[in-house]
Amino acid sequence: MTALLERTDAAVRRPYVSRGVGFAGISAAMVAILVAAGAPTPLLPIYQHQWGFAPWVLTLAFGIYAFSLLVSILVVGSLSDYVGRRPLMIGALGVDLVAMLMFLYAPNVGWVIAARVVQGVATGAASAALSAAVVELAPERFKKLGAQMTSMAPLGGLAIGALFAGLLAEFATNAAFEVWFVLALVMAAGTVFAVFTPETATRKPGAVKSLNPRISLPVQVRRLYWTTVPGIVGGFSTMTLFMGLVPALLVAVFGVRSPIVGSLLAFVALGASTVASAFSSGIKAPTLRFAGMSAMVAGGVLFVGSIGATSLPLLWAAAVVGGTGIGASFAGTTRGLVPEVSPHERAGLFTAIFFVGYLAMGTSAIVAGVFIGIAGATATAVGFGLFNAIVALVGVIATVRLNRK
Repeated sequence: MTALLERTDAAVRRPYVSRGVGFAGISAAMVAILVAAGAPTPLLPIYQHQWGFAPWVLTLAFGIYAFSLLVSILVVGSLSDYVGRRPLMIGALGVDLVAMLMFLYAPNVGWVIAARVVQGVATGAASAALSAAVVELAPERFKKLGAQMTSMAPLGGLAIGALFAGLLAEFATNAAFEVWFVLALVMAAGTVFAVFTPETATRKPGAVKSLNPRISLPVQVRRLYWTTVPGIVGGFSTMTLFMGLVPALLVAVFGVRSPIVGSLLAFVALGASTVASAFSSGIKAPTLRFAGMSAMVAGGVLFVGSIGATSLPLLWAAAVVGGTGIGASFAGTTRGLVPEVSPHERAGLFTAIFFVGYLAMGTSAIVAGVFIGIAGATATAVGFGLFNAIVALVGVIATVRLNRK
């Protein structure tokens, strides 16, 4: 009887999918959450036309998402190191499903902003747990791919989300409803899949204590981490530039009102980031960070030049060069830091990385919204581009000094 109970208990605890299938499915779920995060970019101007709110509300809706994500990361970012990856993944995907339904039935911009808050909470809860799970689920022969996915998925997901929603915004009759309906189905499927994914982390005491807002950064990587911070800040601020500010800039400076153009610019920037991350596996992490931040400096200069010359080709070049820099810098950051920490420290490390990134994203979006009302979209965009170039340049200098030592 005892043996039968033990076999039954083992069957209940046995995962329903293999680790390889789990790796593929959770990687897809990580991309899907970021697809949903990128989808509002081309839809917000449609909401503005439909409901008639002020331009600064666009950047508020973008910035408040980043801040709610930031709070979520601080509170539950390390929780999966204590309770396991699977509970956090199931919960985060379920909460994101709620956000999709709020978007789907939103009657006004207040509901959209509330949905962005819920979406931020879900993405924050998912970021560290999904990133750690993808690394741990990757089969031995694909371990390098697992590390690559942690830098590729956020960038690729945002790019796909902006393009997907932009195409529907351009050609569909009821774009917002169709976008959120599809994404609600995807989140529902992801939540169900996470239930049948094998657990990769061992539970340990301290779960309640881990909810105290803090950053748990392993001692052995602190020096390296601080040299990567300018690249993280510059990269996430550049994403804010193309996803939150460029749509307003296209109207104010270039006279372009089609939502698909802003979506394509965001897609090109983030797509170039994804390509840079995917095809740079043979490059050493320090070299990759140096090249990435140098490209971000060049991208910022090209961006400012495009405004001064009123040149759309220069703006497209800024998207390609700056986007490539984001991907290379972020890939160099994760590939340099992740191998230096133990498995039970990975969620804490990713929390520290994403904390700085989303703090930069939220702050820059809110500041841009304030300055658009004061100085206009053109002056705000010029200042934004210069800021990104200067921050990335600081990162280049810090990387060179660390390498010399």
